[in-house]
Amino acid sequence: MRFSKLFGKTLRQAPAEAESISHQLLLRAGMIAQEAAGIYSYLPMGWRVLKKIENVIREEMDKAGGQELMLPVLQPFELWQQSGRYVSFGKSLFTLTDRKEHTLALGPTHEEVITDLVHRYVQSYRELPLLLYQIQTKLRDEPRPRGGLLRVREFIMKDLYSFDADEAGLDESYQSMCQAYSNIYARLGLPTMTVEADSGAIGGKDSHEFMVITETGEDEVIYCSNCDYAANTEKAQFAKTDKTNIPSEAKNLLPLEEVATPEAETIEEVAGFVGVPTSQTLKAVFYFADGEFVFVIIRGDLEVNETKLRNALKCSELRLATEGEVNEAGIVAGFASPIGVEGVRVVADDSITSGSNFVVGANKSGYHFKNANYPRDFQVNLMTDIALAQSGDSCPKCQGKLSSAKGIEVGHVFKLGISISEKFGASILDNDGKSRPIVMGCYGIGLGRLLAAIVEQSHDDKGIIWPLSVAPYQVYLCPLSLDKSAILPTAEKIYQELQKEGIEVLFDDRDDSPGVKFNDADLLGIPLRLTLSPRTLQSQSVEAKWRTEKEAPLLPLDNLAVQVKKLLDEAVSSQL
Repeated sequence: MRFSKLFGKTLRQAPAEAESISHQLLLRAGMIAQEAAGIYSYLPMGWRVLKKIENVIREEMDKAGGQELMLPVLQPFELWQQSGRYVSFGKSLFTLTDRKEHTLALGPTHEEVITDLVHRYVQSYRELPLLLYQIQTKLRDEPRPRGGLLRVREFIMKDLYSFDADEAGLDESYQSMCQAYSNIYARLGLPTMTVEADSGAIGGKDSHEFMVITETGEDEVIYCSNCDYAANTEKAQFAKTDKTNIPSEAKNLLPLEEVATPEAETIEEVAGFVGVPTSQTLKAVFYFADGEFVFVIIRGDLEVNETKLRNALKCSELRLATEGEVNEAGIVAGFASPIGVEGVRVVADDSITSGSNFVVGANKSGYHFKNANYPRDFQVNLMTDIALAQSGDSCPKCQGKLSSAKGIEVGHVFKLGISISEKFGASILDNDGKSRPIVMGCYGIGLGRLLAAIVEQSHDDKGIIWPLSVAPYQVYLCPLSLDKSAILPTAEKIYQELQKEGIEVLFDDRDDSPGVKFNDADLLGIPLRLTLSPRTLQSQSVEAKWRTEKEAPLLPLDNLAVQVKKLLDEAVSSQL
């Protein structure tokens, strides 16, 4: 490809609205263009990268036994009603009405369609296991698209669905896919961490995410360096030890006592006024869950994990209640208490059982209770883990200290079990002739997000650094001083020879200054730059500079294409 013919322009400065590093660099490199919030066009350079990522994924899916197919973007809304997941997807599910007033959904994922399809074609355990996948456009009405390709409303995703006769088969398929994912990331030069994850609207009993650890990540990972425990903060657990430091023999339940706490409303203010640590207080937080008022109680040194709370309540919409709504419920904000509360659903974090004689609001302005204990003094409707794990907490597996890091999710796998197959009657006859629901798993990778994660992980202050496996071109041919008589014809000859050798080359045939060309070469991140100048031509050579190296050794023009091919092959081998 000749640079002068390339569609898309490089920019010296990133647009002001570009937030993440990948967003800035991909826009500056002319690889993507924004059409609307969360909607992007891939320009030729970006599309070449995306297709190479797609090929790597396809090869690994096929190697694992996957069969590629293509499912419709338009889906009958009845399928979503049958699964019931239109509720959990909520407003993220795009819908439309056709000319016959029939409601359709724009597929955010394809569990419904593929399960309905398997239900029609599979009857016996002998036809399993099945691994069916596609690489296709998905649409989700994200409330806050951001970070360029990291969170969008329209995206290309590889989604594979496994169908097994039993749980043991699912475990095998799940491990096979996890290994295939690890192979993909290795080929892309992308180090990842596997973490426990929340299943979200997809559902299922177990799920894991593959995270690229980077300071610019939008997710938070909680992990233990003492053992293998790692989880997304939405899912992470921790050991909730009693932090009051009161000897066990002294932990007698004391009588409930009302105390005046004038102008002390926050946990810190109340704890300081009464003279106890925040871990010996109970915090009240109020929500509306699908329109129902919910009173949440948690130990004062902890925070509510709203994802855990949403899952515990099995609601699709969760929001904090306003002060007015709290007052309407008959609760005094700042001095709220589960003691004596009536007609309100109370949900408690199980941390309230680790400790005793807590300080809690008296539901009376200016007053709190001392020595509140569950279940002596109040009852709850639901007791569960709804606490947010944080760095410094104790590991739930080994009691070591947890740490946190930022990450970008580049893959998500789920054990769906029979939650969807049962609803669609997708069953098989086992070897005893009994009908059993098919056991399912699903496995997704967003290609655009993966592309952006590579840039987030692999760049410098000059631009992108593409691994050879997905670089838009392998070689950047950079002739200088094209006005010199012998430079252009020599560059043309090199260009033709490189192409004949099967090398992907971007030929910078523009009559621009060396600074402009070198800056664009670095910005675009093409692995190997070949520079032809009057000086190198005099010695019948070119400079060969790797994007990540400072040195630029000379290669003789004689048999240049073969030498370059050898360099590229060696570089690929060293990355495997």
